[in-house]
Amino acid sequence: MTISKFSFGKFTLVAGALAISGAAFAEVPCRTSGPFEPWLAQVKKEARAQGISARALAEAEQYLTYDQRIVNIDRGQRVFTLTFFDFSKRMVPSARISAGQAQMKTHAATFARAEKEYGVPPAVIAAFWGLESDFGSNMGKDHSIRSITSLAYDCRRAEMFRGHLFDSLRLLDRGDLSASEMIGSWAGELGQSQMMPTEYFKYAVDYDKDGKRNLLKSPDDVIGSTANYLVHLGWKRGQPWLQEVKMPSNFPWKETGLDAKHTRGEFANLGVTYVDGRPLPKDNLQTSILLPMGRFGPAFIVYENFQVYITWNNSLVYSTTAAWYATRLNGAGPMQQPSQPIPSVTPEQAKEIQQYLTKMGHDVGGIDGKLGLASRTAIKAVQIKFGMPADSYPTPELLERLKAGR
Repeated sequence: MTISKFSFGKFTLVAGALAISGAAFAEVPCRTSGPFEPWLAQVKKEARAQGISARALAEAEQYLTYDQRIVNIDRGQRVFTLTFFDFSKRMVPSARISAGQAQMKTHAATFARAEKEYGVPPAVIAAFWGLESDFGSNMGKDHSIRSITSLAYDCRRAEMFRGHLFDSLRLLDRGDLSASEMIGSWAGELGQSQMMPTEYFKYAVDYDKDGKRNLLKSPDDVIGSTANYLVHLGWKRGQPWLQEVKMPSNFPWKETGLDAKHTRGEFANLGVTYVDGRPLPKDNLQTSILLPMGRFGPAFIVYENFQVYITWNNSLVYSTTAAWYATRLNGAGPMQQPSQPIPSVTPEQAKEIQQYLTKMGHDVGGIDGKLGLASRTAIKAVQIKFGMPADSYPTPELLERLKAGR
């Protein structure tokens, strides 16, 4: 799903986690193996050996080129630093909520069919559709095959993009798209839900029964294919995904975070309520409490289905925003605003925190200023060690404590 524009999908914000090791470079031919033309000749030979037709290769020929601009974009991605509040405000304005509700009404029969067949609620599908491409109005302007060829030749993620390149050609063989139609994001993602070619090939469905799986032009195919893909990621029929809650001031904060799992009844006994004050059901449904901006920000109770959002894009900011957007389309009210300013750190301070955590032996997923799930797990462990409220959220106070070693 989309990488650079504010339509973040699978590879957005997590490129570092997807980089293959230097040892793998020797196993997969890439730039370090030699010039582009011999490399491309070997790719074509391998494609034919995999059963990809000469016709598909001929159709794609003009796009099987190297574009240094694409590689520069990939290597120059800036650290994503917006807070959850800032990102969600930007990505879920009232206009996008209205647009999502309008799409759900316009395509009500298709959404109902997808929910019946796959168990994915319309609001969940519509939220991804809206965030990824604004319902098809912003799918990107680069040619997918050219982008993927360039990234397959570059050594940073050669193996992954080599697979996408072969599946791009398989899409041509299957007849879903023509080569000239394959316009998408700079990283090769295609369609209104921004699927990489391998995802497109495996999970796209011909929901409008016209003989093609067209995620660029067919809303029916987009809805059905998104539902099918979400089920592949682990979506559980009939289960919730995220709800806003109110936390008591005396809550044991170390019991928050995706690593702390309790039943909904146990959280109810600890004083957690829905945001409007209604009590949580005292049942055995497994849940966690998510605090995307720490104990002073909004709080959400999340369920097993929330892991699907993390798998779609492991940025906590994106995944929480996507899940929140779905609740708004499903009828939830506006998010509660904090009663006091929320302390935050700069990107430079975030790197400092990661450096200290790494020196203490914690795995933070790289010193890059991206305080993702690994960094937040490490922050929580240090907060517990220092006797601080363990809400997993980085603050200037935490940085000072790390500098002091206590």
